Amino acid sequence: MDFIIKILFDSLYFSGPIILIALGGLFAYKAGIVNIGLDGFMLFGALASTLILYFTKSWVLALLGGIVVGILLGILFSFFGVTKKANFIITGFAIGLLSTAAGKYALALMHNTSINVIGILSTGASRLNIPLIEDIPFLGPIISGHTYLTYFAYISIFLVGFIMKKTKFGTYVRVVGESEEAARSVGININRIKYLAVIIGGIFTALAGYEVAVVQLSSYTTDITAGMGFIALAAIYCGDGDPGKVSVYAILFGVAQALSVNLAIRIGSIAGLLKIIPYITIVIVLFVVALIKNRKSLYRGFIYE
Repeated sequence: MDFIIKILFDSLYFSGPIILIALGGLFAYKAGIVNIGLDGFMLFGALASTLILYFTKSWVLALLGGIVVGILLGILFSFFGVTKKANFIITGFAIGLLSTAAGKYALALMHNTSINVIGILSTGASRLNIPLIEDIPFLGPIISGHTYLTYFAYISIFLVGFIMKKTKFGTYVRVVGESEEAARSVGININRIKYLAVIIGGIFTALAGYEVAVVQLSSYTTDITAGMGFIALAAIYCGDGDPGKVSVYAILFGVAQALSVNLAIRIGSIAGLLKIIPYITIVIVLFVVALIKNRKSLYRGFIYE
């Protein structure tokens, strides 16, 4: 029973950052932009947050610093991709390379292989034990005791769904993504909407970077994202840009990560092989979703009553 509880707890734990990145990238996706630089955005956010916490010892400044970096990266990506009409794939790829290079340069300046911030941020300042719920058998140990940003990630599922479906901004984003000509004809500033969509994604990915580097691992390395940005892209594609569906796939990948970690602890010597579970899951899910979408497109219009 304890093993099951641990897997379920870790599923929520690992899903949080993926949900944040996926929901952030969803705005750009709905605006007609595929931002493959999400992993780079997250890495930059993690680097900035960890460095600021390391030197200032303030988690508030670290969090704000990560957000500012996310905003600046969103502006940079939009300047080249939207204003200058550069290829989105190349622009995102360049940010990914730049994030890795910046991280390695920072570590070289510090003459270290990682930026360690263990002990600077107390457990109480990052985790929330929910009164009453934490005392519920079985359910309490799964739901209570997570980080604030993990709870924010799950709340954001409903928040982003509301914004995309019930607000003027969400409508504008969807119109721009579906037909720029239609958006232009009703007076929508297309470039502004695209800028805002990418910048929102930058903020969400920076929060994910802070969550993983500062809160979960308390250290920064150049491979800290473990491809979460690309996992989030897979969730966006599989969920077809719907906040609820996207989050379900993000949680599915979080469950795969939780299984990988917990099974590895029990198995021992061949534990390293289990690290591929999340990535195999991605391949299988993408394959199945692609088959379903292809089948729908083949049969659409050929089914008679």
